[in-house]
Amino acid sequence: MFGKPLAVFCLVSVLMVAGCDSDETQPASSSGSEVKEKSDSPAGDISLALSPAQLDWVGQQIFHNECAGRFDCLVHWNEGEAFPSLGIGHFIWYPEGVDGRFVESFPALIEYMRQRQVSIPEWLRAIEPFDAPWDNRESFMAVLDSPEMAELREFLAGTQGMQAEFIFRRARQSLADVIEAAPDQKQDDIAERLKALSQTPGGVYAIIDYVNFKGEGLAQTERYKGEGWGLLQVLMAMSGDPEDASLEQFRKAAVMVLTNRAENAADPIERERWLPGWLKRLETYKEPADFRISD
Repeated sequence: MFGKPLAVFCLVSVLMVAGCDSDETQPASSSGSEVKEKSDSPAGDISLALSPAQLDWVGQQIFHNECAGRFDCLVHWNEGEAFPSLGIGHFIWYPEGVDGRFVESFPALIEYMRQRQVSIPEWLRAIEPFDAPWDNRESFMAVLDSPEMAELREFLAGTQGMQAEFIFRRARQSLADVIEAAPDQKQDDIAERLKALSQTPGGVYAIIDYVNFKGEGLAQTERYKGEGWGLLQVLMAMSGDPEDASLEQFRKAAVMVLTNRAENAADPIERERWLPGWLKRLETYKEPADFRISD
């Protein structure tokens, strides 16, 4: 099952800050045409895209990063967290009454699938309001082997391509907002760093994975001691050293940002258990041997 390609629509691997005509509401195409989305950013229109093979690779990388490619990990609840993490991107789904600091993503994924007319398990569709139906990790673990959980795993395993599509679109749609959130005098630098990262599949992968992994860096709730850890903060922390490639600068900046987050966290689990895994994930921000930007 996991050997099947994740990509379900064709995209072109280039990220530009440049003027281009586009329709923001245009759906993803399965015909091989390029999809562009218009932005009102002062930096100009932003278009981020990948070829099918590259999107497949990115989706598999994210699934490996989150789950080591394991089927059972598609439905998971980490110790020390107040929410389950579902799918190849470990999308967050809050139970009723939980107002977490992290941006929730699973409801948005399901809404995206509804719009794309994906067949969703009936019990999942029937949840109203759409909150996670388990109060805590204990109640979640108690039903882990239930028919509903088995159906949820199969559903998530069978829609990997759609999940990769969703992750890709979230990252692409965030770029204009990330640039606009930077201080005025830094916006051109941020745009140039994003443009430089876009020149190779490894750089595009780093952008997409980091947004899925640690967010855009825009939510005020995603702060420890007033400091964020998302894409914006990493781009701001890049050195600009001409001796380092953009992807190397990004990786080094991400190490600093996430180390700072762990040191600022009140819960020692971030320093003692989570940070080593985060840093290992950042080591994957390298160029894949088999892809070129022109693929």
